[in-house]
Amino acid sequence: MELVKQWYGRKMAAWEHQLAFRSTDRVVRPFDWGAEWTHDWPVESVATDPEERLVELNEKAIADSAGFFAYDSPADFRFDGETLRFTSAVESPYAENNTVVGRFFPAKPRWKRGNKAVVLLPHWNSSEGQHVALCRGIAELGISVLRISLPYHDRRMPPELTRADYAVSANIARTIHATRQAVIDVRSCFDWLQLRGFDDLGIVGTSLGSCYAFLASAHDSRIKVNVFNHCSTYFADVVWSGLSTRHIRQGIEDEISVERLRKVWDCVSPVHYMDQYTAMGKKSFFLYAIYDTTFPVELSRNLVDYVRERGAAQKLVVMPCGHYTLGEAPFKFIAGYQIVNFLKRNL
Repeated sequence: MELVKQWYGRKMAAWEHQLAFRSTDRVVRPFDWGAEWTHDWPVESVATDPEERLVELNEKAIADSAGFFAYDSPADFRFDGETLRFTSAVESPYAENNTVVGRFFPAKPRWKRGNKAVVLLPHWNSSEGQHVALCRGIAELGISVLRISLPYHDRRMPPELTRADYAVSANIARTIHATRQAVIDVRSCFDWLQLRGFDDLGIVGTSLGSCYAFLASAHDSRIKVNVFNHCSTYFADVVWSGLSTRHIRQGIEDEISVERLRKVWDCVSPVHYMDQYTAMGKKSFFLYAIYDTTFPVELSRNLVDYVRERGAAQKLVVMPCGHYTLGEAPFKFIAGYQIVNFLKRNL
């Protein structure tokens, strides 16, 4: 049996590497503290050293995370029957990125019971057409879905990019800025859903979208049912250790250690918001992959343990595949069934 496990593990690792490196447009960008990205944050520091400044800003953001992720609800929701657009409450220097785009999948009438809806957040570097099959599957069973384009992705991508490099990058403060924008954009989507009469609300996040989903839910009591497809405690450790972020590590490892990186990305790490997340009585579904090459498995286990220790209702599914292979047959069908079934039973 042990030999079979070793053989299977080697096969899975080879498949993961094959899928991970199909993309040939990854760019190693230079390390930057990104001080200019902190000027509109609702926290302040008088420190002149850029690292000291960011550490202090992170500490203050965590101490008043409700204020850090606070926002004014958009006043320009525009819906054409399929696509939702509105101006992001967090401004970036890129006009394309400042318009939030969401695709709406209404619940099928024959199964519809009540006003149930979820916001779905795809993975990092997802294309506009990805996760659509999952959206349709959820809608088929009576739950409406709003699939949001993440900051710097697909229709929100600045013209100089071919990948969503500004969402997660070697620019420390810009990565925080993009994460804060994503969280606030997601919460704004729930404002729109409530205006449409939806009052039984949930969220589905995958990979980077899972991190954004957790941060949003930890700061929004309206989100009752949560699906986290891949999960981790620390943002920095995923970037440092992950196969898909190897090029980012190449740009930063000569300038900063993972321990220091953790401190300057603490405010976007789910581990710091466990108490407030679990205190709201949410229902949670965690899914992670045992051969994950991007989200270290021990970090996924730690996050689930944090939730369990606090007595929160949760379901766990561990898949016998990796990060990239979860998107391949047969694993994507198994994961999709588990997600849809959980939402149907709990929303």
